[in-house]
Amino acid sequence: MKTAAAIIEKPDPAGSVGAGSQTLMRGLDLIEAVSHEVLSLSELAAKLDLTKSTTHRLLSALVDRGYLAFTPRSGYRLGPKLLLLGTLAQAQADLVQVARPYLEELAASSEDTVHLGVFDGDFALYLDKVPGRRRITISSRVGDRQPLSSTGLGKALMIDSPPAYWQERFDADQAAGAMKADGKVWMTRMAGYAEAGRAFDLEENEDQIRCVAAPIRDAAGKIVGAISVSTAAQYMSDERMTALSDEVRGTANAISHELGFEPTTPA
Repeated sequence: MKTAAAIIEKPDPAGSVGAGSQTLMRGLDLIEAVSHEVLSLSELAAKLDLTKSTTHRLLSALVDRGYLAFTPRSGYRLGPKLLLLGTLAQAQADLVQVARPYLEELAASSEDTVHLGVFDGDFALYLDKVPGRRRITISSRVGDRQPLSSTGLGKALMIDSPPAYWQERFDADQAAGAMKADGKVWMTRMAGYAEAGRAFDLEENEDQIRCVAAPIRDAAGKIVGAISVSTAAQYMSDERMTALSDEVRGTANAISHELGFEPTTPA
């Protein structure tokens, strides 16, 4: 079997890029080449100065993964996976842009750190963070992926999910090393969070850090993100968490409204 290095036409003269990275770059070059026009195998090989056999192997891999598509007697074009990724990237960028002023306002009024996150597989992905005025160190960073079951953001993202999914995530996160918790207590709390439309982190993800979180919904009512207010436990008593819930929910609802969500009112 040929290795990845065997399909590289021209090694990096400086030796700064490995074989795998070279192959990746060639694949990206192919995607960029067909982003402007549909091109044949021969045209792409000539454009990238590669042999037809190497070009064909790279193209086949990209087609298999959905990044490119092939039309007989025409050539290669962008594939359905890129359409999906583009839509997701746009949605994330729009969410950050829409939410940012609300996050800043919430951070100012609460004096605490505010986060924005979304689902990323079975994790919560942090998209934005606005520090508060208190001198509290919170280890979260934009780009972090954190367990759903132990973070306020994660629980808020899961509010609409069925209890079977809650249990699945709790068990998986516990097995992966999340802070140990009582499953029955956790499930009871999740049911309460779903009913209240907001979630708490009771020092379950980071010692001495608590937070209040609420989901963000799109025009269809689907949860597309969540926000949270986080601070040291000394500033986040049970009473304050309850009092802060309305403000966090209100901010999440305002962002949801910007995204087109209109809550239905009972008849």
